[in-house]
Amino acid sequence: MKTNLIILMLGITLSANAQSEKGIHGKKISPDLVGIFFEDINYSADGGLYGELVQNRSFEYSPSDRDNWHKNANWHSFTAWEYITEGFGYGNISIETQAPLHKSNPHYLVIDVQDTGKNGIGIKNSGYDGIPIKAGERYDFSIFLHPLSGNPFPVQVKLIGKKGQLLSETDLTTDSNDWKKYTATLTASQTEDSAKLVVLVKATGKIALDMVSLFPSATFKNRQNGLRADLAQTLADLKPKFIRFPGGCVVHGDGLANMYRWKYTIGPVEQRVTQRSLWNYSQSAGLGYFEYFQFCEDIGAKPLPVVAAAVSCQNSGGTWRNGSNGQKVIPQNEMADYIQEILDLIEWANGPETSVWGAKRAEAGHPKPFNLEYIGVGNEDKITPEFENRFKQIFEAVKAKHPEITIVGTVGPSPKGEDYENGWKLANKLNIPVVDEHFYEKAPWFIANQKRYDSYDRSASKVYIGEYASKSNSLFDAIAEAAFMTSLERNGDVVKFASYAPLLAKVGYTQWSPDMIYFNNTHICRTPNYYVQQLFSLNNGDFYYDNIVLFYDKEKKSQVSDSTLASSCVRDSKTGDVIIKLVNTTAKVYTAAIDLSKFNGISKNAVKYTLTGSPRDRNTFDEPDNIHPETATIKLNQTSNYELAPCSLTIFRIKKR
Repeated sequence: MKTNLIILMLGITLSANAQSEKGIHGKKISPDLVGIFFEDINYSADGGLYGELVQNRSFEYSPSDRDNWHKNANWHSFTAWEYITEGFGYGNISIETQAPLHKSNPHYLVIDVQDTGKNGIGIKNSGYDGIPIKAGERYDFSIFLHPLSGNPFPVQVKLIGKKGQLLSETDLTTDSNDWKKYTATLTASQTEDSAKLVVLVKATGKIALDMVSLFPSATFKNRQNGLRADLAQTLADLKPKFIRFPGGCVVHGDGLANMYRWKYTIGPVEQRVTQRSLWNYSQSAGLGYFEYFQFCEDIGAKPLPVVAAAVSCQNSGGTWRNGSNGQKVIPQNEMADYIQEILDLIEWANGPETSVWGAKRAEAGHPKPFNLEYIGVGNEDKITPEFENRFKQIFEAVKAKHPEITIVGTVGPSPKGEDYENGWKLANKLNIPVVDEHFYEKAPWFIANQKRYDSYDRSASKVYIGEYASKSNSLFDAIAEAAFMTSLERNGDVVKFASYAPLLAKVGYTQWSPDMIYFNNTHICRTPNYYVQQLFSLNNGDFYYDNIVLFYDKEKKSQVSDSTLASSCVRDSKTGDVIIKLVNTTAKVYTAAIDLSKFNGISKNAVKYTLTGSPRDRNTFDEPDNIHPETATIKLNQTSNYELAPCSLTIFRIKKR
């Protein structure tokens, strides 16, 4: 084979003997290999993927929500709001808790209008660095009002621009003496990237306000309480096979009180629990479990929710600063209730609408089950005896009640070390079906570690690489990730899932770098890393073949087998297409000799995808398409040579005949 391909490379005709696919060494691999991981970090949810345009809509912000990592650290219930009077009106405003809309949402605003003046008095919201609106687009406004003086209150709602110009307005009048939701639609007269929402009360007396909300009517799939359409579509364009959510470190939280509890995030949004994120900002829970599952369904991805293993983050309270273990543990006398909470989650996702929790799902608008297959327990936890004890209790209870659910465990935050070793010991002891490995390393690590999973025990736990990334958004880093991903395909019988992390980052609020997608209120920047993930996801297969590609140095006329060059060959059994991936991480041109003679039923027609450029190239908001895949249609013979550009990923998708 080697001699023949060298002759082919030198331009001499090769007489290849066609062989049956049965003669190729290959294996079945995970068809769900490439997915995405969403964690609410870097303002990914509120002010990001979640469509709500009003910040602090329920007046629940607190000084404890945030430390001094960012600007505006002194948060409070009136953050993002401004008291306004128009036409010499006057009165008072206050935040109160005596008679809330719901016990989970204790704070609300009271306006005491003593003189309406010409136009009334009220409040103005600045959104998340402004409210972006587009001319001609419709926006759904809602508010809960509770008159405290008995008389009806006329209320004016409007959008104004940076210079105070009127962009849209509407009027409503209260018709109840209790809390009631009022709705209206605002249509923008012009485009504005930093509009503000104004609510004016135009009668004297006291009135309470809560849950002041503004959504684009055109959310993703036009869902109520939906997602920002362009960001959600950017994720959908990845064609992920699964979505892991809601974290990440957000799951186990900063101490037990901060642990992410899924039940706090379902039901009417006014009944959900706002709390501080471990990443030190407020989470409204508007993007909750129902929205996560619905998004998975909308884009054809399998849901992979993660729950805490009854322990908090080992860095709770900032203990990482002094190297101590801050892991807190749910007391044993509370474990039965906590385990039931996880079992209730499975019933909520999969139970019939006649079940207790299935009925709650149906009430939210989804009578059919979500068909949950996987659940993660724990995230990057320190593998202490307390963790092992709590994990074992959860694992055995879920396995006994729901043997159809595959449990994903954890083996710590790093690709080696004490927690990694102890995590694998626990996995082998309990026979955990899948474990979650994480690593953030520099590009050379990914290039050098392509054989990492070659030696893994095929009879042991499967692997989910839940978080990984090279430590930059340059093209070189993305190409290094591509080289590593070919090894994941080669080891797709062991590696069941993989997801780059973090997924999203809002410019100006980035707590972790690098990230796959950067955004502001109006624009999105897809990194070269994004395009690598997309190309692998769009060109996945479920069967892997060995020895289809050999690399050669044309100048030296010799074969090259080091890790700077990488390839994989998979077949998609649904389409019959054969897919070749070729990666060159170097600054030199190399030749790939491709032998397709062993495959039956494929044509010469192929689609070629190429991602290449200078190693340091990046995408920016000024040049968002500086690096992007190029697509072409070509013909490939049974045996072909292809010259690999420096720092490149090339994919051939050979069509079924």
